[in-house]
Amino acid sequence: MKVLLKQDVHGTGKTGDIVNVSDGYANNFLIPRGKAIPADAGTINAANIKKQAQKHRVEVQRRNAKALAADMSKLTVKVFSKAGENGRLFGSITGKEVAAALKEQYDIDVDKKKIRIDEPIKAVGVYTVGAHMFEQTDAKFKVEVLAITE
Repeated sequence: MKVLLKQDVHGTGKTGDIVNVSDGYANNFLIPRGKAIPADAGTINAANIKKQAQKHRVEVQRRNAKALAADMSKLTVKVFSKAGENGRLFGSITGKEVAAALKEQYDIDVDKKKIRIDEPIKAVGVYTVGAHMFEQTDAKFKVEVLAITE
């Protein structure tokens, strides 16, 4: 019997898959528990349309992320922090400060968890920082750390 899975079923398939299972498994387990519905021509067509729409959305997100990553590679973000006389910072620059500076200076929203700082930024200077934009799409940009003058 062909069924359309409404949720992931271990050993059978993932949500939206059309699978062939035994009649007993479908009638006694999958359908009564709401994990699947019988697959007829209408449900198969609807599932295929839904999958195509999802693929299209992901592709649009991927293209937008790549374009944004290309634009971000040209940016230099300025972050201000208190520093001692020899240029050492009191503390370090984190992804949170870099994300806030990106939002403030260029109106680009990047989650602070997606900003990748290879080594801690603890001194005034220019550093290269990465940001994970989408699957297999990363952006590299420069962060210029400046001391606050008081």
